[in-house]
Amino acid sequence: MYNEQEVLPALYDRLTKLMDSMPGYDWEIMMVNDGSTDLTALRALEMHERDPRFHFVDLSRNFGKETAMMAGFDMVTGDCTVIMDADLQHPPEVIPDMIKKWEEGFDDVYGRRITRGKEPWLRKKLSLLYYRLLQKTTRVPILENVGDFRLLDKACINALRKIRETHRYTKGLYCYIGFKKTDVPFEQADREAGETKWNFMKLLGLAIEGITSYTTVPLRFATMIGCIVSVCALLYLVYILVKTLIVGDPVAGFPTLMVTILFLGGIILLTLGIMGEYIARIFNEAKHRPTYFIREFDGKRID
Repeated sequence: MYNEQEVLPALYDRLTKLMDSMPGYDWEIMMVNDGSTDLTALRALEMHERDPRFHFVDLSRNFGKETAMMAGFDMVTGDCTVIMDADLQHPPEVIPDMIKKWEEGFDDVYGRRITRGKEPWLRKKLSLLYYRLLQKTTRVPILENVGDFRLLDKACINALRKIRETHRYTKGLYCYIGFKKTDVPFEQADREAGETKWNFMKLLGLAIEGITSYTTVPLRFATMIGCIVSVCALLYLVYILVKTLIVGDPVAGFPTLMVTILFLGGIILLTLGIMGEYIARIFNEAKHRPTYFIREFDGKRID
């Protein structure tokens, strides 16, 4: 949850209705507040006081969705765990179908989106293109059009707990840990209330995180560009020498020089940028800092 005060009453009603309709299970709702600046923490605490099945983890600041999910993995205690966003784009009514698949023996039951709601057309196309790019460039099979809405067996949760990366891309980690998987189709709903917290730059950052976390193809791409540019430069040098010595045509000066310098400079900066993305991740991982801090649990301070 991040600044979701408007949607929490509807979330409470629908989750309570779901739990009451399936009394044969012992339910635990773990709400992770990722440093919200509105009344989300207060509303979550009220939900806990009304129904003890709702638990509330308040992180010390906004660490990002990936780290907030990691905090949830560390806190849950059930035989299986369902991950969902608080905005109700992941309909709780699909959870019984997930539980049924889990009881049939599957460890990872992921929701496969049939539709993506009122998501902008360009964003839909870019998302699908991004998943195809990941599938082509990584050895870990990345599921297309699949998000974080899924049921995970306790064995999967324990596996994810062992992965303490600072730069996390959990959609890839689900595939990395393996286990027996199946899907449950669902129609992604529109946001129940409030506004989306994901703008273009945040989604672009998440995409870069996914690519740099699961493939070294960008580094190889930079190497290939360097080789191609070097070969082209050598061929162009031979062409200029032959043309000058045999034909006697004078070499164009300033324009040719500027175009060559700008082109090579752009290639160098691109390569340095790609290397910098990987070096930055090595730098952050080498610090071995705790990935998050908890301020309160169920309204009580954590010392």
